[in-house]
Amino acid sequence: MSTMNSAATARSTVDALAATNGKAELVRGRIVALKPTGLRPNLVAGRIYRGLADHVDTTGRGLAFTDNMGFVVPELTSGRESFSPDVAYYDGEYSVEDMRFIQGAPTFAVEVRSEHDQGLGAERALAAERADYFEAGTLVVWDVDPVDLSIRAYQADDPESPRTFRSGDIADAEPAVSGWRISVDRIAP
Repeated sequence: MSTMNSAATARSTVDALAATNGKAELVRGRIVALKPTGLRPNLVAGRIYRGLADHVDTTGRGLAFTDNMGFVVPELTSGRESFSPDVAYYDGEYSVEDMRFIQGAPTFAVEVRSEHDQGLGAERALAAERADYFEAGTLVVWDVDPVDLSIRAYQADDPESPRTFRSGDIADAEPAVSGWRISVDRIAP
């Protein structure tokens, strides 16, 4: 006979998430640890961030974020309360308490697939995460596959019809990041 530990069923908070070591998100009141990424996905994410940060510096508009930036949102239908995309852009108001998470969804989120993000189960999980992003207010989500070097750009106003960018193409994140473009070949490791 097992007994339920009340501490195990206690709902976690954003403060508990902030105190968590490593990358994690808050879903259904639980802190969900996220796996570290490998070499190629990290290099791809870094190159996307570098191009996005250059655009922010040039235009003076928005903020570009690297992996592990926390975005806190009101609890979504799925139970999700936070995001930690691989790369993000935020073009909104933020608290002067800049040691904390951004309150709100990223305007643009980039998810770079790792070695574990393959197959039907991964496709379902990524689609559910995109739905959460859009419910929270994100305008564009990129699903980046570093193996075949492709970017699927999903937009909130047509989430089932991504635009696909491949080697030789110039990718954009319109309308989330106005005027920003990056060569798919530039993100290759």
